[in-house]
Amino acid sequence: MNDPRALAARVISRLYQDRGSLQRLLPWAEKQVDEKDRALLRELCYGSARFAPRLELMLGKLLRKPVKDEELQALMLVGLYQLEYTRIPDHAAISATVEAARALKLGHASGVVNGVLRNALRDKEALTRKLSGNPQFSSAHPEWLQQAIKSAWGSEARTIFTANNSNPPMTLRVNLARGSRDDYLKQLSDAGFAAQPCEFSVAGVALENPVPVTRLPGFEDGFVSVQDQSAQLAAQLLAPQPGEKILDACAAPGGKTCHLLELQPDLDLTALDIEEERLDRVIENLERLGVSAQLICADAAEPEHWWDGEQYDRILLDAPCSATGVIRRNPDIKLLRRAEDIPELAELQGRILRNLWRLLKPGGTLLYATCSILPEENSLQVARFIAETPDARDNTPQLLNEQPWGLPQDAGMQLLPGIHGGDGFYYAKLVKADDN
Repeated sequence: MNDPRALAARVISRLYQDRGSLQRLLPWAEKQVDEKDRALLRELCYGSARFAPRLELMLGKLLRKPVKDEELQALMLVGLYQLEYTRIPDHAAISATVEAARALKLGHASGVVNGVLRNALRDKEALTRKLSGNPQFSSAHPEWLQQAIKSAWGSEARTIFTANNSNPPMTLRVNLARGSRDDYLKQLSDAGFAAQPCEFSVAGVALENPVPVTRLPGFEDGFVSVQDQSAQLAAQLLAPQPGEKILDACAAPGGKTCHLLELQPDLDLTALDIEEERLDRVIENLERLGVSAQLICADAAEPEHWWDGEQYDRILLDAPCSATGVIRRNPDIKLLRRAEDIPELAELQGRILRNLWRLLKPGGTLLYATCSILPEENSLQVARFIAETPDARDNTPQLLNEQPWGLPQDAGMQLLPGIHGGDGFYYAKLVKADDN
């Protein structure tokens, strides 16, 4: 099958079935379409996932009764996305989506697809008026997430929703061990790429328009990497020093690992991740940048199975989280994540944090990080840990006095999408009391 709309419907339906993510499903789908159709496939998958909460409500109003076939429902969402958000001519979008039904062996339902899309086109204004008061429709976020963000961030919620529903910028991290940011900005300009320095990250560069990484000056030689500005702050905040023994827990795909080694190549650094396949990405990044680290495939929550007994000077814990701060880059989070996931993730985060703390030397630093914007995973998590851990100190307020990067919290600091110039990230710099 090489129909991009049919493949997009198959990808979206698998997301609803929790059978993968866009990151894993898209490469599989792209292999099945002509190269000229890959940009369309990607647009349909990302866009349909991004606006799925809104499109679901529209489809519910357009159908006389619910559709049981998940691929058929996904195909109609893909069709609605084209009508609502793309420049594809309406008649072309409808006819091509009807044809995709046949490619999916759903020819018997082609009349339903045709009728739903034509009614959506005809009744667009009335449908929008009818749904405009629904928070899920206006925010394009599932109801539980819309309520959680509004509860946590109040008047900032609307800005967060808008950011989450937008296409993300392409942000680069200049390898300062190879050259200055100003020099690289000049290289970009000479190559015809418009770019600006990032506000918070000293190595960050934001491109005006995304480009394939292979066209970036010096990419293959390790002069630059793709990484959001908020994520770049991790290595700056951990501030590695020469000769230190450092653990990067939950390290894949290795952006932060590599950044630490760019800042300070003389490190005894261990990169740990639970998934061997994801560690392959770490190896690729290390090799491209010409740096090295010890890699361990193991569970950060169970150090008794992999730790050698020697404590670390610094630990970066980029904890598994809801990823609610990076929805603009991963819109499938809206389909994959559930309200009940948050307490489970918080329990896992707390367990990893407690177990890694004993691996830290007295006087050492642990940087707790997530790409979440939910307090249960962030400030509440760390505040509880500090209350229960006599030798834990929150050093984040001092950092905020020196560099006002984000919003101070009861513990740690929060960066919000659409407000702080990058993705949503949380950081807490915890120092272990030294008894000496």
